[in-house]
Order: sequence, then C-alpha cells, then structure tokens
Amino acid sequence: MKLLIQRVNSAQVWVENKCVGKIGRGLLVFVGVGQEDRRETADKYLKKLLGLRIFEDEEGKTNLSLRDVNGELLMVSQFTLYASCRKGNRPGFTEAGKPELARELYEYMLTQASREIPVVEHGIFGAHMEVKLENDGPFTIILDETL
Repeated sequence: MKLLIQRVNSAQVWVENKCVGKIGRGLLVFVGVGQEDRRETADKYLKKLLGLRIFEDEEGKTNLSLRDVNGELLMVSQFTLYASCRKGNRPGFTEAGKPELARELYEYMLTQASREIPVVEHGIFGAHMEVKLENDGPFTIILDETL
C-alpha cells in the first residue's frame, strides 16, 4: 500500500464537472493498493495516517494529529502511485492491485476512517477525477512499504 498525504486548507474532487467530495482543513490522501495488500495492511496504514502529528500546536510545532485539530479527510484512490518507470518512458503498473481488490480495500478504509473522523469525503473509484487543493505548507508525506 502507498499513501500520498497532503496537509491542506481545503480540497475538492470533481467528476464530470460535479464536486463529489470537499473538505476544509485536513488531509488529502491518495491511496494506492498493491497486489499483496489485505485488510490488515489497510488497518496498519490507517492507524499510522490518523496518528500522524503533522499539524501545528500553539507553539508552531508539528505535534497534533488530524483528530486533535478536528480535521477533515478526503481520500482518493490512485493506482498510479504504483507506476514503475524503470524500463523505457511509459510507466508500468504491474505492481498495482487488481481493481476488485483495490476497490474493496479503498472502501474498507473509508468505512474505518469514518468511525474515527467526523468528516470523511472521497472520490469515485475508477473515475477520471480532477482534484483541486490549497496545500498547507506545503506539507506532503509518502507512506509506503517502509512502514
């Protein structure tokens, strides 16, 4: 599994000129599912994501988590996080999970996150999406198999 996490002041995801997900202050998270990922993998990544202390406290130190700041969460599926550019100039995606697995784990993560975060928005799995955001920092983190 790979997560690309961006701390944002706001973010939106659009499909066919319609806003399908929108948040204020919080995290925009692109979710890539690999071939070997399972629910246990998703649980581990979600726990880490929700515990990341990447919001500033009153002293300006990054000591607060998404929960601590009552932040919102926008999750967008993105198999292209598994792009391999080792050979040639056209990326390969053989390491990405099959669509059925990726959809199941993406929807599972949304359900689990909703149990802990009051506002959880999302894109539409498999759709062509436009993501608009106002990055805060910018502050961007990649969580991958080194977790």
